[in-house]
Amino acid sequence: MKKWCYITGMLCVMAISAVAQDDTARRYDAFFLDAICQREKGNNDAAFDLLRHCIDIDSTRSEAYYYLAQYYAGLKQKDTSLKYCQRAVDLEPDNVTYLETLANTYLTQRKYPEAITALEKLCEKSRDRDDVLGLLIQLYEQQGDYDNAIRTLGRLETIEGKSERLSYAKSNLYSQKGDKKAAIAEMKTLADQYPNDNNYRCLYANTLYINGQKKRAVAIYDKVLKEEPSNRNAQMALLAYYNDQKDSANANSMIERVLFNKNATTDDRVALMRQVIGESEQHGGDSTRVLQLFHRLLDMPESDSDMALFCASYMNMKKMPNDSIRLVLEKVLEMSPDHAAARMQLVSYAWQAEDRDRVIDLCKAARQYNPDEMAFYYYQGIAYYQKGQLDDALNAFQNGIDVINSDSDPSIVSDFYAVLGDIMHQKGMEQEAFAAYDSCLVWKDDNIGCLNNYAYYLSEKGIRLDEAERMSFRTIKAEPKNATYLDTYAWILFMQKRYDEARKYIDLTLENDSDASAVLLEHAGDIYYHAGEKQQALEFWQQALERASADSELKDDRLQTLIRKIKLKKYVKE
Repeated sequence: MKKWCYITGMLCVMAISAVAQDDTARRYDAFFLDAICQREKGNNDAAFDLLRHCIDIDSTRSEAYYYLAQYYAGLKQKDTSLKYCQRAVDLEPDNVTYLETLANTYLTQRKYPEAITALEKLCEKSRDRDDVLGLLIQLYEQQGDYDNAIRTLGRLETIEGKSERLSYAKSNLYSQKGDKKAAIAEMKTLADQYPNDNNYRCLYANTLYINGQKKRAVAIYDKVLKEEPSNRNAQMALLAYYNDQKDSANANSMIERVLFNKNATTDDRVALMRQVIGESEQHGGDSTRVLQLFHRLLDMPESDSDMALFCASYMNMKKMPNDSIRLVLEKVLEMSPDHAAARMQLVSYAWQAEDRDRVIDLCKAARQYNPDEMAFYYYQGIAYYQKGQLDDALNAFQNGIDVINSDSDPSIVSDFYAVLGDIMHQKGMEQEAFAAYDSCLVWKDDNIGCLNNYAYYLSEKGIRLDEAERMSFRTIKAEPKNATYLDTYAWILFMQKRYDEARKYIDLTLENDSDASAVLLEHAGDIYYHAGEKQQALEFWQQALERASADSELKDDRLQTLIRKIKLKKYVKE
């Protein structure tokens, strides 16, 4: 009877325990699900608290530890993050996601031996992970464990098959280990596997060369070139050998063979031309041979815009005439019409030559090939502006506004709006002009040219004079001897009826302008008249009339006003 009571009691305990375990599991699952939902909603604080509560409910479940490790990493608590990540792996060692996360955590914390252990375990679970094997190879090599690096490369070869990349890597590891014989043997095996491929034979020869067996290597290169005279790899290898031996005659001969080898890459040719230029500069800088090689290269069917641009850069360095460089840059555009840098250089040359029509044509084409390059709209607009074609200039600038963005050069954008404002003002679009000037100063608030013009045009209208005075004062602080800026400031003071100050600054203007314009002389007369010096004012007006008559500088209505001032011997407002 007692025995049966004992058994019954044990069954009751087990049943109660099972119920408790089921209740714990249900509570854990409920809180964990709620934590994940909060995480998905972006409520990370709530998710973090719920996950911690999950561990309080059941510390033998791995999921909460895994997610908490990520949160602790975000909180920069590296030790706690690592501890929780390790705990997740301990509780569920077959979970490859946990293992990979643990390995990455070790790597982040530069615990490389521990990372290697984790990655090896990961490879045991996922044997086809070539990315993990590749990372292991790097780590073993970094740790100087060449044997394990080579062993792991062998595992990678089993998955991918033998290849040039893997054989070369293995040979390099053998070389680092100091096992020259094995390094050479590895590449010989690859070359023997592909006996008709001369590139593999060159790789084998390269390995012989770097491991001290130069004569054997050179013999292989020579043999390859007898069978395949244009083999680029053999040519480059022999060139390196001749350079190493200081054999300039054979090196120069080989340079030309490589340069004009149809199999050579642009990078090969550029590198060799750099060598030729370097040697030329060391021996006096004679450009004759260099230019001959460049021109031969540019005549090749395989030539490209990069080589042409390199040639132009060299010619520019040697300060050759712009017309000579221009021909090469035009060849760049023949090959690559969308080459913005070459076109911009051509615009620069045309600008220096004051060939505004050429500037316009280049920029017009650029707007087809480089529609997002603001500078072309800018130079086209200025060229039209200087030709007096205001409508075309305005059209170019207004189209250019659409390509201005946050990455645009603030100085160019500022000048862009400044010129746009000048054009609009000349066309009588005063409010639009003032808006353009405002935009100019947003991009660069110390654009002196804009500040001067903006201030002067405001003073002409007799509006916002205090603001105009502040802007103009900045210009004379920046350039205290600039007659144009001094004249503007003097005129604004005049408009503010600060006549004595205005006379002081108009005197400074005249001191700094040896060839005063009719407008400046008229300003001087107006200012002197209101400062009480009427005879001197009359003399300035007469000088202004003589200058205007000689240069046709003043418009008819203003000229008539000036004549009335002289006739009446007093100030007359326009």
